[in-house]
Amino acid sequence: MVDTLGTNRHKALIALLIEKREAAGLTQVELATRLGQYQSFVARLESGQRRVDVVEFINLAEILGFNAPSAIKKLSEVTG
Repeated sequence: MVDTLGTNRHKALIALLIEKREAAGLTQVELATRLGQYQSFVARLESGQRRVDVVEFINLAEILGFNAPSAIKKLSEVTG
């Protein structure tokens, strides 16, 4: 399987998550707390050092208030 870290889609995912977190008015620490994680977990996601699995993505969508299926559709339109 091809490494997906650093691809255009991965970068678009990171940008989406940062945008939604900031729009929700949350810091990395606050988001991490809601996820039951440490701030470093969110920092690794947002810096592109870590992949996001489907379950994590759904949890992030619920916490940050966006529609997961719509976001995935938008991300699927990004090439690379």
